[in-house]
Amino acid sequence: MFEIDFTPEALEDLQTFRAYEQRQIILAIEEQLQYQPTQATRNRKRLRPNNLAEWELRVDTFRVFYDVDEDLSVVKIEAIAYKEGNTLYVHGEVYEL
Repeated sequence: MFEIDFTPEALEDLQTFRAYEQRQIILAIEEQLQYQPTQATRNRKRLRPNNLAEWELRVDTFRVFYDVDEDLSVVKIEAIAYKEGNTLYVHGEVYEL
């Protein structure tokens, strides 16, 4: 079982969403990332090299970006973003992956 850690930036991102959306995101993180977070699925994929994170979890219109340290069994949530159409908003700003 993997421990889930949030960066301060990711916690700030989470606070920008409504309470219902926060619960939806947290539930998906707990269900999807505690076991086998590096296994690609329909909602999880490895990203091309970028400055944000190595992995992405899709939760409806939200995106959870995370890195995994398999030696320490830790999933580090780097950012929580939302997507409108083809535009991704990370930390409240448009972001290009």
